[in-house]
Amino acid sequence: MNELPRPPEPLPSRTATPAAPLLLPAPPRRRRVWPWLLLVLLAAAGGYYAWTRGWLPFLPARPATTQTAATPRGRVAIPVSTAAAAVTDLPILLDALGTVQAFNTITVVPQVSGRITEIAFQEGQEVKAGEVLVRIDPRTYQAALDQAVATKAQHAAQLANARLDLQRYTQLVRSNGASQQTLDTQRATVAQFEAQVQYDQATIDNAQAQLDYTTIRSPVEGRVGLRQVDIGNLVQSSSSTGIVVVTQLRPISVTFTLPQQNLGQVMEALQAGPVQVEARLAEAAPARLDGSAAPANPIGQLVTVDNQVDPATGTIKLKATFANADERLWPGAFVNTRIQVALLREVTVLPLVAVQRGPDGAYAFIVKPDNTVEQRPLTLGTIAGTQAVVLRGIAPGERAVSSGALRLVAGSLVEVAEPVVPVTAPPRPQRRRAPAGAPSPRP
Repeated sequence: MNELPRPPEPLPSRTATPAAPLLLPAPPRRRRVWPWLLLVLLAAAGGYYAWTRGWLPFLPARPATTQTAATPRGRVAIPVSTAAAAVTDLPILLDALGTVQAFNTITVVPQVSGRITEIAFQEGQEVKAGEVLVRIDPRTYQAALDQAVATKAQHAAQLANARLDLQRYTQLVRSNGASQQTLDTQRATVAQFEAQVQYDQATIDNAQAQLDYTTIRSPVEGRVGLRQVDIGNLVQSSSSTGIVVVTQLRPISVTFTLPQQNLGQVMEALQAGPVQVEARLAEAAPARLDGSAAPANPIGQLVTVDNQVDPATGTIKLKATFANADERLWPGAFVNTRIQVALLREVTVLPLVAVQRGPDGAYAFIVKPDNTVEQRPLTLGTIAGTQAVVLRGIAPGERAVSSGALRLVAGSLVEVAEPVVPVTAPPRPQRRRAPAGAPSPRP
């Protein structure tokens, strides 16, 4: 068959033209599915949590594991702790901060001047009343005493002679051998010598006292402090610095202050009988190395109340006395005191943590048998420490919410949690340290 003629092909030019780039097909786009996957997982987890908590009433509820059988579906029980009201005897206690004072504090000061020849005590020693503490050189005072004795003997001899002359003049006057004037003069001479002998006796007593002062004795039974003067020093009777201080520790005193509002209670307690005061040392005492319990707090007796209220602080000062047989109370130390001024018998008490405060006064959330709460107003009486006397509003045995009440309203469903009892580990026996240079024990 006849074919049409093809057009002539163009001749290739001498200048090379760049080749066109090859276009490859674009890969298909990958869709990002992991964000949607994450949203689905979160939604499933949230739905499962809501179903387990009973927040989806249109779905069958899960069998309760942590909720009680009486818990309605769709309601959450609020965990709380409770405290029960009880009938008991409530002591009215007053706490105060006091200062321990020695029953007697004596600064031993020399009453005569001289050089110390002997110090008969050790620092910190327990001394008896009348026990010798210090001796001062007595030689000059002994000489003064001997001189006074000699002077009295001289005047006593003159008095005896004057009395004999008085007897003679008395007989002569009767026989008109002497005048009445001579007899009166002799009587005056006898009276003069009698007065002189009395003066000499007073001089002897003074010299004897000065000699006795050279031996310094303890005026009370107590504990000797640190020595202020050493042996061989010259001391003066007018010196303000004492030789040593003696403090009486058994018994010992504690002074403390209370607000003036408590004065009436304290006075009524004193009129009713002896009032005991407790020095609370066990709370601040460090733990013993052997793990044993601290001894009981010292118990003393209230002695007196000060005769005026301090106008600057509005407080009244009180003083108590303790036997202090174990010397646990030390002068100058601070101590917490507790005094019982009254005892309320057979009253309904409720822990103070269960009492709430509102615009209308005190109230409490009472837990009912169906584990719901009722907001009930309370009429309170005396508040003593952590306990409050309830006059009206709660019956003995009823339970009130003590913690977790901030989330409650009247009718809230609660779940009472059991109180946590701390477990105390037994004390470990402590190993004694080996002395230096001793071989270490083998394992």
